[in-house]
Amino acid sequence: MGKSKRKSGQFAAPGDRLGVIEEFMPGSGTYVEEGTIHSKTVGYTLLDMLNIKVSVYPLSQAVNVPKVGSIVVGQVLDTQSKTAMIRIFQIGKKMLSGVFSGILYISDASGSYVDSMFDVCKTGDIVKAKVVSKANRTFHLSTAESDFGVLYAFCSQCGYMLSLRGRKMQCSRCGKIENRKTSSDYGKEDM
Repeated sequence: MGKSKRKSGQFAAPGDRLGVIEEFMPGSGTYVEEGTIHSKTVGYTLLDMLNIKVSVYPLSQAVNVPKVGSIVVGQVLDTQSKTAMIRIFQIGKKMLSGVFSGILYISDASGSYVDSMFDVCKTGDIVKAKVVSKANRTFHLSTAESDFGVLYAFCSQCGYMLSLRGRKMQCSRCGKIENRKTSSDYGKEDM
């Protein structure tokens, strides 16, 4: 960025020269190489003349994708005896605009022995899980810790939300009692 072009709002690409450290302090979106400040990202420059700092603000925000260790919230799409497919719609507190799917194996469902995945979750339930692997481009999830499991469960008979009664789930509409592996904050999670 030559002296004639030195103003905020200029387009910058990675590696573009923005100035030298004798003139400006490097800000976000920049890096210094041999005393010269360069753009680290595609975006627009911001010259802060009050603080004598140059920054580059990205053209677009990074896509939010689940990573190993991420806490995710999703809806159970399909439950089989040993697995459950989950459509992930939230990572941490951020809602997603895209669609990601995860798989929950019975071996990662609980800290204790579980005979059937139908005792862990059922189709339609909302679950909170942790991403434990991304093998074969599939998000492998775990609900084994007490903080993870079903956040909201729905009666398999009438579809009404189940209430937690001790270790069992009960439908207040039809009275049906069901099993789930609930999260420690069942029914309290803000989405």
